[in-house]
Amino acid sequence: MFAAVGRFVVHHPIWVIVAWVIAAAAVIGLAPTLTATTDEASFLPSHYESIRAAELQRKAFPQAATPAAIIVFERKDDAPLTDADAAKVAAIAQALGGQRIPDVLALVPTPPSPNRSIQIIAVQLTPQRSAADQAQADAVQRLRDALPAQLDGSDLKAGITGTAAQALDAQNSGERANLIIGVATIGLILVLLLIIFRSPIIAILPVVIIGLVSQIATGLIAWANDAFDLKTDSSVSAMLIVVLFGVGTDYILFLMFRYRERLRLGEDPKTAMVSAVARAGEAIASAAGAVIIAFLALALSTLGLFRSLGPALAIAVATTLLAGLTLIPAVVSLLGTKVFWPSKAWRHEPRGARFAAIGRSLGRRPAVYAAVSGGALVALAVFAFGFHPNFDLSSGSTATESESNVWSRELLKGLPAGATEPSNVFLRSDTGGPLPSGQLDAYRGELTRVPGVGQVGAPTLSPDRTVANFQVTLADTPQSAAALRTVDGPLRRTAHAAAPDGTTALVGGITAVFVDIQAAVDRDYAVVFPVAAVLIMIILGLLLRSVVAPWYLMLSVGLGFAATLGATVLIFQIGLGEPGLIFILPVIMYLFVVALGTDYNILMVARLREEAREGRSPRDAASMAIRHAGPTVAAAGLILAGTFASLMLAGNSTLTQMGFAISCGIAIVAFVMSLFLTPAITALLGHAAWWPGHEDTGAKPTESAEHP
Repeated sequence: MFAAVGRFVVHHPIWVIVAWVIAAAAVIGLAPTLTATTDEASFLPSHYESIRAAELQRKAFPQAATPAAIIVFERKDDAPLTDADAAKVAAIAQALGGQRIPDVLALVPTPPSPNRSIQIIAVQLTPQRSAADQAQADAVQRLRDALPAQLDGSDLKAGITGTAAQALDAQNSGERANLIIGVATIGLILVLLLIIFRSPIIAILPVVIIGLVSQIATGLIAWANDAFDLKTDSSVSAMLIVVLFGVGTDYILFLMFRYRERLRLGEDPKTAMVSAVARAGEAIASAAGAVIIAFLALALSTLGLFRSLGPALAIAVATTLLAGLTLIPAVVSLLGTKVFWPSKAWRHEPRGARFAAIGRSLGRRPAVYAAVSGGALVALAVFAFGFHPNFDLSSGSTATESESNVWSRELLKGLPAGATEPSNVFLRSDTGGPLPSGQLDAYRGELTRVPGVGQVGAPTLSPDRTVANFQVTLADTPQSAAALRTVDGPLRRTAHAAAPDGTTALVGGITAVFVDIQAAVDRDYAVVFPVAAVLIMIILGLLLRSVVAPWYLMLSVGLGFAATLGATVLIFQIGLGEPGLIFILPVIMYLFVVALGTDYNILMVARLREEAREGRSPRDAASMAIRHAGPTVAAAGLILAGTFASLMLAGNSTLTQMGFAISCGIAIVAFVMSLFLTPAITALLGHAAWWPGHEDTGAKPTESAEHP
């Protein structure tokens, strides 16, 4: 099949290129804009308590709004606020309100904090209507623009924090991050491909073609989101950049290394390209298929975040695969050997003996290589047991020095840590009658005595007096592990148990959302991971016609996953003292380390099988596979790890952790697992590795690969 694809593309390259250009123009011109959301609650199903609480709040208090922004004031000399300062804050609130800033509903000054270190103005904004709604962000920006003039001549300084301000800073940080990541990714690909092939044409080729493919993929993802009502997290755009360029460059490398190899064997350029597609196509398609299935398995998630992330990345990989098997061969077949210009190195087999020496050494002592590489992975995997999830995506997605983060920390000088995003306990009458006012004070007292609760506000009653809202300020920051333990444990237990007869209590707020997200994630780990592993093993079994090989390949990938998580825990939690890693990190690692790790395993094992079919013994086959496929795996792994490492330049902790974990995982997969562990185990198992199909024996793949 792949030989037929190669022949068609090589014989009709102009038509293939024109088809891609027309498709790109249609998608770019007609597709909707891809929008993202930072509202974590939008990713949860409706049966979770936090979502039921939010729905009750919308029905019972339609006009009420939790302050979406908070203006924090303190003295420039850090002295306690005076009465004159408090009066100035009230005057500023009145003056800003008088400016009639669009979407600012109310500015409510509060008294100074008990220690008089800070004072706030609570800002109520128009509720966000959709993920693409910029009203709150625009309102915060206008407030920031207007605030300095109000502070002139006073002894006060101020800044704006809160959920809307954090979303604005995350948006600005994301735009800068995407620019930095894009430039770093493209620059790295250009430099590494120049070093590998010594050709500016090959270096530029992935950038131009994948740039075109990325526009098509983004448009298709936007269409899919609209068609299936999916919500895309704000981090997806950054990951799309590195996925498209990283994976796309990998597939181009797989093809170009084979193309160069066939040219060195004496084939003419067109025949060599058909042979390259025929021989590398199966491995590329199988690798991409494993990645796509791994991504699509996230559709089984209960979280909208993962249900949308998986298909989005699957669409990107599928588009890249199609380009790798059609568009790239079409362009290269037009260029012929000029694609290597000005280098002449493609004509001769390199004398570099590094991979040949590694192959010979592993062929002689596979048990030693298996023990050392496997032992190193196990040692790192031990640290994975120390993983602690962190749910602070809002501040984690912005730079530490952003205004919302800076003034969120200043707010802690005078108010409990949970003041920026208080929790809510709703007490609802089950009978439809009004709540007894005498019981509300007693219920508030029970909530106040809950460990981890800083303050409980007086109840606010709905117009029909059937629902009471108790605003609960936690003693810890809303996204912290301590706050989650408080809400998940004593606060929910007390709220439910102390509810008077004939009433029902629901605990809501952002911390409750995170508690429910954790429960959903735990469920997803138990469902999505095993399903994806089984599906990937089926692909491996079909590719290799073996029952044995898929087992040890998946076990090695699982060990690589655990080692990567352990290394990330070691660096960030133990080394840098961070309270935890972003809660979605294991899933992100699963997407890229497990799925892409299978890529490199497939490439190496497919070459092992090819060498064994030439009549070589298992150890000699492992030796030759490392010699021939090792440079491809190393180059692809270096480029892909480097592109994901560019995420660390974004300047925020979320993308820094993602960048390190994924690049570290890919490096482990490429340079430890695929180069050492997998070939060593295959050599040790010998003929048994291919049971029952015994695909290590027989003729070469197809004559059409040799003579298209």
